[in-house]
Amino acid sequence: MVQNLGNHLIVEMYDCCPVIINDTKRVESCLKHAVDLSGAHMVQSVIHHFNPHGVSGVIVIEESHFSVHTWPEYGYCALDIFTCGTEVDYYTALEYLKGAFKSKHISVSEVKRGILDLPVKLLHKPETVREQHETVNA
Repeated sequence: MVQNLGNHLIVEMYDCCPVIINDTKRVESCLKHAVDLSGAHMVQSVIHHFNPHGVSGVIVIEESHFSVHTWPEYGYCALDIFTCGTEVDYYTALEYLKGAFKSKHISVSEVKRGILDLPVKLLHKPETVREQHETVNA
């Protein structure tokens, strides 16, 4: 059975609000809210502000990551959402971020990652994988 390990959205956001995408706290807050809306489980957040402008950050989630790099001087934001399994609603997160950053238009490429032909169904939910590991090692 052909399956993929993850889904990777590569997003180009144009004509974003420069003030918003240059505000480190606001970008981090928006990313965290997008993670919550998607149903993903946040592990850690790292955000950095560049001088004189620009923000880069990553939210590590149990299912993979959300990352952002902004160029306020061009109103541009590069966003990646990479998730494993089918539990994360990444398109809801994307729609929220488009509105939060006030992007006038976006381009989205979706890449299926880790396409494998395996005889068993892949386990993606961290709890399920943990439970299976504990059962095997019991």
